[in-house]
Amino acid sequence: MANFDLMRRLAVNTGGKILLLVMDGLGGLPREQGGPTELEAAHTPNLDRLAREGSTGLSIPVARGIAPGSGPAHLALFGYDPLVYDIGRGVLESVGIGLDVNPGDVAIRGNFCTVDKNGIITDRRAGRISTEEGAKRIDVLRDIKIPGIDIDIEIAKEYRFAMVWRGEGLNGHIADTDPQQTGLAPLPAKALSPEAERTAEIANQWLAEARERLRGHEPANMATLRGFAMDPALPKYSDVYKLKAACVAVYPMYKGVSKLVGMDVIPTTAHDTTEDEFKKVAEIWNDYDFVFCHIKYTDSRGEDGNFDAKVKVIEGVDQALPILFDMNPDVVIVTGDHSTPATYKAHSWHPVPTLLWAPATHMTDRAECFGERECMTGALGQFPATDLMPLALAHAKRLTKYGA
Repeated sequence: MANFDLMRRLAVNTGGKILLLVMDGLGGLPREQGGPTELEAAHTPNLDRLAREGSTGLSIPVARGIAPGSGPAHLALFGYDPLVYDIGRGVLESVGIGLDVNPGDVAIRGNFCTVDKNGIITDRRAGRISTEEGAKRIDVLRDIKIPGIDIDIEIAKEYRFAMVWRGEGLNGHIADTDPQQTGLAPLPAKALSPEAERTAEIANQWLAEARERLRGHEPANMATLRGFAMDPALPKYSDVYKLKAACVAVYPMYKGVSKLVGMDVIPTTAHDTTEDEFKKVAEIWNDYDFVFCHIKYTDSRGEDGNFDAKVKVIEGVDQALPILFDMNPDVVIVTGDHSTPATYKAHSWHPVPTLLWAPATHMTDRAECFGERECMTGALGQFPATDLMPLALAHAKRLTKYGA
């Protein structure tokens, strides 16, 4: 990971401006042996130009063979070792939608799901209902009362919601109630340590009440709870890297992790397109040293198993890239937080295609386009994703020399 004590010593307040563009779940696999991956199949003249003019490689989000969640994978991109800074999804989601998470609070991410008359899950995401429909279910749940506990609950996006519980003696060491597959009933909340037993009991009380209230509200007629977590108190970008940083993202979880590391979160709406996001980046560009821009639907289409749709998302990003070129950034990094091959329908352990473009401060390699196979032979090699921030700072001339 980035050595934060070293970064504090070497980072300076002056230098070039950095753009980090993350296409969630970018990495993929061929759908037939010897064929192209989603990225390789996409028509991406702008990304290919950046690859030819830049340096390429493959980043490893957590460790070889480990498929990461989005939270740990983004922490790695931001320079935080995800094995050291373990942040639960509940905190990320809650902070991302504007809920306060204070010391002692427990934050939780929830999913609406569909269960049959026997209580068996038939759809873990409730048909990906709209955010508006999700908000109607939140109104049904909002006034659930648990003695001694204050509850804040809000819709996040589509079938996702977030809750924060406040009260004495709470503990977030609780297992998810989502069994991660259909054909099973939601799991009861289970404490993973003795200190969390009371909080698990509270969770089961809340779930029992939610089950009754959501009955008849198909397809979102039940909920599962995931990512029980508490405030991690992370080091901040302004302190560690001397950067004034901003985040442009649509999904709450990515806003949450950005806010936790000290980035300003730029307002967006659920309906913002890639082009909308890029225009927001351009609007704020002069006010920041570092901007992180997140694209979600590469990951969504990979999880859906839709190879062609993921290709189209990548092509849409490429078509909109001139909006970012016009800002004249000094350093551009394009990567994903992890791989989500459509053939796998889930996050995977495969290293992630990465390009670094900084024409004033680096040498090009022999990459002719941006794709997994080209990145295998690139100048960056295979490297921990936590190395990206020091590399970005160095290429932006924002690090002084170490030692005499």
